[in-house]
Amino acid sequence: MIPALWTSPPLTAEESARWTTSEERAAAAGFVSERRRAEFLTWRAVVRRELGDDVGIAYDALGAPVLTNRAAHISVAHCAGRIAVCASPERCAVDIEPATRDFRRAASRYLTPEEEALSDDPLLPGIVWCAKETLYKYAGRRELDFRRDLHVVRLDLAAGTLAGRIGNGEPVRLSVSLDEGFILVYIL
Repeated sequence: MIPALWTSPPLTAEESARWTTSEERAAAAGFVSERRRAEFLTWRAVVRRELGDDVGIAYDALGAPVLTNRAAHISVAHCAGRIAVCASPERCAVDIEPATRDFRRAASRYLTPEEEALSDDPLLPGIVWCAKETLYKYAGRRELDFRRDLHVVRLDLAAGTLAGRIGNGEPVRLSVSLDEGFILVYIL
């Protein structure tokens, strides 16, 4: 399998029905939020549309999605108006957020002075947030602090790349793009 990244607006229940199981549709029907129902069904529909309608989906011990009958890793992210899914033979991770979201309100909880100095781009707080969410998923473990344990150490917006670090580990290459008004950060 070639590493791949897909984004989609939320699908209606009718649009996702072809690619979701009756059990998944029943589970989604139990959600109070229509947005949550659409996110739940859309990412499953995207996975099966791209990888085959027989793909089995479950969750690991940390609550991350896994494919039960494919030799591939997946990662899923969603926000108001967009779903992102990546798949790869190797570990992968993705996050997506609206570029219009005000990340400054929470910046003190995740953005370090060193990271703030990386760029004067107004999207920097959102890019760093998405990068740290992506690193968190990629790490595959809990109890990581966004300021203490997850770091963005290099940023090249023109090239669409950045480097992050989980704890004192080796640098991890991430990609960043602006996709129809959404900040998209991924590791593939």
